Amino acid sequence: MRRITVVASVLIVVAAIAALYAQQPKSSPPVLRLDTIKLPEGFTISIWAQGVNNARQMAVGSKGTVFVGSLQAGLVHAVVDTDGDHKADKTYVIAKGLGQPSGVAFKDGALYVADISKIYRFDDIEAHLATPPKPVLITSEYPTEGHHGWKFIAFGPDGWLYVPVGAPCNVCDKRGENPVFASVTRIKPDGSGREVWTHGIRNSVGFDWHPITKGLFLTSNGRDMMGDDVPPDTLNYAPKAGMDFGFPYCHAGDVADPEFGSKRQCSEFTKPAQKLGAHVAAIGARFYTGTAFPAEYRNQLFIAEHGSWNRTTPVGYRVTVVTTDAQADVTGYKPFAEGWLQGREAWGRPADVQPLPDGSLLVSDDKSDVIYRISYGR
Repeated sequence: MRRITVVASVLIVVAAIAALYAQQPKSSPPVLRLDTIKLPEGFTISIWAQGVNNARQMAVGSKGTVFVGSLQAGLVHAVVDTDGDHKADKTYVIAKGLGQPSGVAFKDGALYVADISKIYRFDDIEAHLATPPKPVLITSEYPTEGHHGWKFIAFGPDGWLYVPVGAPCNVCDKRGENPVFASVTRIKPDGSGREVWTHGIRNSVGFDWHPITKGLFLTSNGRDMMGDDVPPDTLNYAPKAGMDFGFPYCHAGDVADPEFGSKRQCSEFTKPAQKLGAHVAAIGARFYTGTAFPAEYRNQLFIAEHGSWNRTTPVGYRVTVVTTDAQADVTGYKPFAEGWLQGREAWGRPADVQPLPDGSLLVSDDKSDVIYRISYGR
């Protein structure tokens, strides 16, 4: 009898807990306030995909699949618009349980995924979205430090995979310890031949190659704890190997670091191509080479400004455009899409930009777990 009483008591407790959870409000999807987004005349923004957990860098496959990395979710997604209605209708999980697989790149039918110290390759991926193949580890030779360990990766015109390595700190001098810290490296598609392309980059999470000169433009996030307005994030131009942009000794070309600035002068380093806003967290960056946008946007660089985390008055949370001429000289820098930040609160955070073959522009949002589509004239 006692045993029956105990079992009955347990069942009562379980039922009570179940009832309590049933009464809890279910998590609701984020409120997407597209009406607050301001765009130049003629442009429209819509939801292309929802429920893409912590959507970060994007890459487009040869069959139109949009691959999406994540920073906090440990997932890599494949998102497909099967009926061509400009809205995704299928989402697959390509990989899960990874550390910070933010970076994705596509080449010759294979998806490359960067996960801090490792880079994997998923062969013939678009033929196996529902049953992804076992990944091939092409390298595990990158630093294991998690601070600025996540990566934006992309293949250059030379066929090499470019892989940044952020500084493992807010500001520190690690060049002697490991020369790949605070740099952008490149490796061959099989993971071999690693070399440093450019030094003195605190943390680049976005880059692309100028459509005409084929020179590399890369964003870099400025250091923290020097105030609200210093130093600015930067856009840097590195058309050849061996250039040095100064971190940790000099920031943005003319700001000596208070701790390390006495070791080397700012005049020793390459100045940025464009100073961006301080703390805007400029990350994903792509040149627009389509023809659907007006001519003034063709061959121009779009940047996702993820937004500040410790500035007194928040800034960023927008997409900007940097204009350049045929010689890759910067001619302007201005907002393109803004409104995710409302007062001091942000309902979304742009993380990457990715042109599609139809001439539209995708924008990933790792706060609202969505991907937007910006189009012109339709």
